[in-house]
Amino acid sequence: MRIAFLVSSLLLAASVHAAPADAPDDMGRFLSDKGLLAQMDQLRQRVTTKASDLVVNALGFLGVPYKMGGNSVETGFDCSGFVKAMYEQTVGLILPRKAEQQAAATQKIDRSELQPGDLVFFNTLRRAFSHVGIYIGDGKFIHSPKPGAQVRVESMGLSYWSHRFDGARRVTPLESGNALLGAVSEEPALR
Repeated sequence: MRIAFLVSSLLLAASVHAAPADAPDDMGRFLSDKGLLAQMDQLRQRVTTKASDLVVNALGFLGVPYKMGGNSVETGFDCSGFVKAMYEQTVGLILPRKAEQQAAATQKIDRSELQPGDLVFFNTLRRAFSHVGIYIGDGKFIHSPKPGAQVRVESMGLSYWSHRFDGARRVTPLESGNALLGAVSEEPALR
């Protein structure tokens, strides 16, 4: 967490002050001399690894049956139970139980900003954020859709899903005002 704060502070400071044209080289040398470039790269790699791990873990649950209120492989999953279980098992963050609570507890992003591991929400019950899935890339998401179905991957481009798309969210580390319930590990969350 301190690394992310330090990097954010340095980047903010660099963007606030007007500087000569050679400043980016000076900043790059400064960051390199202090070992911060390597730390920033390690942080970026950890985030990418966590997102990849989350998607790979979620794909391992393909075919698990839908169960209303379910939140484990033994009971089956409903949509929000699936998302909650994947984040807890892979990232170590405990998300709220219901889809609309998960939407409220995460950072709103534009659809064009979607990255693997982000959450996608849909209005499937004539109310906002009534369904949630995990974006896996290439316009696809994994979710536990409905009674009688199983965890599966679908395209967000399908007419049914594109008409019901309700927004995208990114899970971020605990911060003041963030409604995430808690962190199981000290590692930063996705992005």
